[in-house]
Amino acid sequence: MSARVPVVEHAEHHPGATEYIRIALVLTVITAAEVAVYYVPSLRPVIMPMLMVLSATKFALVVMFYMHLKFDNRLFSGFFIFGLVCAAFMITAFITLFHLLSAPKAF
Repeated sequence: MSARVPVVEHAEHHPGATEYIRIALVLTVITAAEVAVYYVPSLRPVIMPMLMVLSATKFALVVMFYMHLKFDNRLFSGFFIFGLVCAAFMITAFITLFHLLSAPKAF
């Protein structure tokens, strides 16, 4: 009796070691930018949106490449994007709410 080996009709492309190193370098640069943004006093008014965008970018890179969602079904990517948007909305809403609650009363 011979064992049958299933034939793969399409080979999926997964990144090699060099691409993972490039992604790690990009993540390192984004992390350095986050730290630098924190220490620049003139960026204080826009620090929250800048850090949220940088964090979302890092999150997307990690999810796409290290969790291989870029190569999986788009439905899984949709679940992650939905979760990211919900989390960003909730964080922004809570920060705004606590900022408004801690403001001194005018009357």
